[in-house]
Amino acid sequence: MRAEIEAAAGEIRASLALLRRHLDWDNALRRLDELNALSEDPQIWDKPEKAQKVMRERTHLSDAIGAYRAMERQLDDALTLAELGEMEGDEGSIDEAQSQLMTLKAEVAKRELESLLSGEADQNDCYLEVHAGAGGTEAQDWALMLMRMYTRWAEQHGYKVEWLEESPGEEAGLKSATIEVKGHNAFGWLKSESGVHRLVRISPYDSNARRHTSFSSVWVYPVVDDNIQVEILDKDLKVDTFRASGAGGQHINKTDSAIRITHLPTGVVVSCQVDRSQHRNRAMAMDMLRARLYELELRKREEVAQAIEASKTDIGWGHQIRSYVLQPYQMVKDLRTDVETSDTAGVLDGDIDRFLSASLAAKIHGGQDEQA
Repeated sequence: MRAEIEAAAGEIRASLALLRRHLDWDNALRRLDELNALSEDPQIWDKPEKAQKVMRERTHLSDAIGAYRAMERQLDDALTLAELGEMEGDEGSIDEAQSQLMTLKAEVAKRELESLLSGEADQNDCYLEVHAGAGGTEAQDWALMLMRMYTRWAEQHGYKVEWLEESPGEEAGLKSATIEVKGHNAFGWLKSESGVHRLVRISPYDSNARRHTSFSSVWVYPVVDDNIQVEILDKDLKVDTFRASGAGGQHINKTDSAIRITHLPTGVVVSCQVDRSQHRNRAMAMDMLRARLYELELRKREEVAQAIEASKTDIGWGHQIRSYVLQPYQMVKDLRTDVETSDTAGVLDGDIDRFLSASLAAKIHGGQDEQA
């Protein structure tokens, strides 16, 4: 058999073995049997919230087990095709088997990464905030470029994006903006994007065409459901109403009912202006605040050093996670994983999978010590 086929099969077997360990195979099968039995009990729907939780876990586990078994079958089928091709001298069958193995190898690698998305909130929708650093219009334009990058990534992966808050810059760009990214594993994929992003380019706003360095911060936190209890006391809140100042039409409505809530003990600030109803904006802002405080607690438990409160963090050199250089050369480099690419246009158009995958891969090779 061709060396390439043997090598690919070996890598796929190794990845499948890792997947099996991540799934905790025997316990996963037992748990699926338990969930199937629970789902067949008509009394489970007496408590709808519990029933929905059981059904979500059952679907997730059933999909993971089914996918693993399907990939095992595909490996066996491809190797059988390759062996028959060898026996019959059929180069076409051998080429087809090799092609199937290459496709399967990519699928298994993706599943291996996704197997790490098993933290408490990894499967949840998420909020993503972008805040411009110091530097006026240049930094605010960079914040808009980042938000476009994330919305493009979300759209390309079938996620739904809802704009919740948008504070435009004085001349161009954004001072800040918040979106909700809706879809399976949205938080798990995007959570590693929290941090400071640095841009180096010739500024289109500088008449002398000088090179500028700009910073913007990104904060990602999960949408939490009603089963997660986060205590918020009224006395700890400062609530302000203001007129929405965003573009309107395309993203949000201009209203007099925008809401800003400050959680005084932590300094966390959230804003919402998506609706003409002050009541609904307040409800959504409270959901965002619960999510921020929950993420803050998650980070404490995981002993992550980076502080979550953007308002207490300098948006500058010391907290960078990624550098985007457009002049004098083209390079985007992640400072945590050392992954880099010269395809700056592709990255800014949403092609950030290589960076997201590298963050998850680092967890695999690090023995999952960072897993929630």
